[in-house]
Amino acid sequence: MRVGILTGGGDCPGLNAVIRAVVKVGARRFGHEHVGILRGWKGLIEADAEPLTPGDVSGILARGGTILKSSRTNPFRDDDATQAALDGFARLGIDALVAIGGEDTLGAANRLHAEHGVPVVGVPKTIDNDLSGTDFTFGFDTAVQIATEAIDRLHTTAESHDRVMVVEVMGRHAGWIALYSGIAGGADYILIPEKKPDIDGLLSAINQRHARDLDYSIVVVSEGVDLGDAGGQGELDEFGHARLAQQGVGDRLGVVIREATGYDTRVTVLGHIQRGGSPSARDRVLATRFGTRAAEMVQEGLYGRMAALRGDTVADVPLAEAVGTLKTVPPAFYDLATPFFG
Repeated sequence: MRVGILTGGGDCPGLNAVIRAVVKVGARRFGHEHVGILRGWKGLIEADAEPLTPGDVSGILARGGTILKSSRTNPFRDDDATQAALDGFARLGIDALVAIGGEDTLGAANRLHAEHGVPVVGVPKTIDNDLSGTDFTFGFDTAVQIATEAIDRLHTTAESHDRVMVVEVMGRHAGWIALYSGIAGGADYILIPEKKPDIDGLLSAINQRHARDLDYSIVVVSEGVDLGDAGGQGELDEFGHARLAQQGVGDRLGVVIREATGYDTRVTVLGHIQRGGSPSARDRVLATRFGTRAAEMVQEGLYGRMAALRGDTVADVPLAEAVGTLKTVPPAFYDLATPFFG
């Protein structure tokens, strides 16, 4: 079989590990031939691809980013784009497609399969860990480790200068990174998109610390938290999502804290630092397991499905299940962190 592979959406530690596993397992166990489709759905629309052999993917396990590059192109933005994607599939002469991505990339993969019969297998990728159907996505562990290390470092400078440090992490709709890194880093308050921000509670926690002669605080906030002000939303991307505004929630929250308390408040926005660099050992293993299962699914003809971690088993689930609803932080999980606030 001739198998196409693409990576779409934001880059993520572990993408290259998946590509490597699909190619090496597919070629060595099943005799598959592989082509890498460049820049996600854009490459399929333009039939832009290059051969991928086991030799081509040697040495990429620990590399961040994606050797296939990526884009946020939507093959369903209009009828012409959809037809071009279908034509690209035929022009490349591929028998099956492995799509590695998050909600938007896999949503498009699901539609191509459901509406046009394209033989596609999905692999879940997002540092936000917000895809349903899988317990964890690769890239999440690396992002949490990066954020936790930053919080650890900010503790010492906050204490040295009696400052409130606001740390903005990624997470537009789900607060998994903020919650995990906040708990691991000993944050004094955590704000996530799933819970309406209690600004009075935040300010009270900071003031209570000062009353106990703890004249510094660490506040972790997800980028998608709605403060109820006019900021935060920009233009729409091809999938209809509002891009985050230039001044993020961290900067705006810092102003609120400074004006309400008078305490010296500084803001650190980790941004794309969380996406870059080498994947953690856990993400390298998980990505390898996902890529191996994807190659097996192609061989078994399990199209319209996605590799997924269930407990300690890599299984497969319908793509429709994976992209039907976002996996957000349950209230009980957030409640785990609240006794440590203040």
